[in-house]
Amino acid sequence: MSELAHKYPPGFRARRGLNWGIIGLLYASYYMCRYNFRFATPGMVAEFGFSTFQITGMLSAWSIAYGTGQLVNGLLTDRIGGKTAMLIGAVGTITINLIFGFASFAGTFTTFAAIWLMNGYLQSFGAPGMIKMNAAWFRRTERGTFAGVFGFMIQLGQFAINNLAPIILAGFVVGTWVVAKDDWHYLFRIPPFIVATAAILLAFFVKETPEDAGHFGQIESEGDAGSRTNIRESFLTIFTHPLIWFYAVAYACTGAVRNSSDQLMILYFHDQLKLNMADKPAAVLWTVNLMPLVAVLGSFSAGIVSDKFFKGHRSPVAMTLYFVECAVILTAAFVIATGVVGPTPVGIFIGCLFLVLVALTANSTHAIVGTAAPMDIGGRKMAGFASGVIDSFQYYGTALALPFTGWMIDHYGWGVWYPIMAGFGAIGGVSMLLVMRKQRRMHQAGDVRAISR
Repeated sequence: MSELAHKYPPGFRARRGLNWGIIGLLYASYYMCRYNFRFATPGMVAEFGFSTFQITGMLSAWSIAYGTGQLVNGLLTDRIGGKTAMLIGAVGTITINLIFGFASFAGTFTTFAAIWLMNGYLQSFGAPGMIKMNAAWFRRTERGTFAGVFGFMIQLGQFAINNLAPIILAGFVVGTWVVAKDDWHYLFRIPPFIVATAAILLAFFVKETPEDAGHFGQIESEGDAGSRTNIRESFLTIFTHPLIWFYAVAYACTGAVRNSSDQLMILYFHDQLKLNMADKPAAVLWTVNLMPLVAVLGSFSAGIVSDKFFKGHRSPVAMTLYFVECAVILTAAFVIATGVVGPTPVGIFIGCLFLVLVALTANSTHAIVGTAAPMDIGGRKMAGFASGVIDSFQYYGTALALPFTGWMIDHYGWGVWYPIMAGFGAIGGVSMLLVMRKQRRMHQAGDVRAISR
């Protein structure tokens, strides 16, 4: 029976849905303890006088640690299992965010960068753990759609912090507990409790494989009999896979665009559009909530198209998305260069619109290149390390792009922001074009690894 025609027995889909819902909830809560940083940046700049270059330097430290952690922890996850990996990441995320919120009074660049670097490393247990578990629960022709669900969970975390952060920054009183207006420290003190709740649910209710939940023979992913493997086998198989590095380079470009637009947009609102987050401006609230919405639509659409119309092939869809992204960003750069984007109703609307369009294209590639492709390449046994290799490059790309972008903005203004992002979009498209070319040659040579697409 083909994968497309396969019918699951009663109870399987419901159990898989419960499993994935809790895993996704925990991963979404990780994002709350990651994107809280961007809402804190105006307060940190005002309090300590940090430049845009220093803020992007802190983000770069986080990205380097996260990327390196993806490599190390992705390999480790294939040995210890996805559930253990995600719980380690949750405990670390909770601890480091609380430290950042309570101990960052030292107020030096080194202090902030070091603490946030540790958060990056510990959060890097999350994606390999999540992808490894779900590789065991989803068939190849379901994984693109799953990648769309993955994108939804990420955006759920962003949506939550997008709406919680302005409430925290506006200040509130609960009994004798008083949070002052613009006290950015609480952005790192409150979200960790949401992570803790999700981690408890995962510990008690999630099963790593269908077999652990009593469902046998439903997902025989690429013929793999188990879900664990030794470190040496995983390392050699994934590192020598002929497609992995093309995907990694493309994903570096995704990271450069996605994290630049996501992490710098609050500073952009503050510096270029003259909007104050504590005043909860409607334009910002609409934008930060529309961005996750269109990202979800893009992720689902890209995943479904790659599953249903391209039979599990990811590269043609990803290539198209990268080139469309480049065109959108170049159009935005041209419009911004005319001077119409600024602290006027029309200027604010146009500035926000382009951020929404960038979110649509960047997050579409994020889902299928960073989630579906690693599961295709690694299968249930090695998806953790495959994810680690590809996803690490998203953050190495970020680590290189953000400080450069910050330095350029400090010296030449926000007009350079979009042209820099456009260049990375073009490189991503070329990388996917090379994947398609390599696959054709592998098919001609009879290389069975060409099915990893």
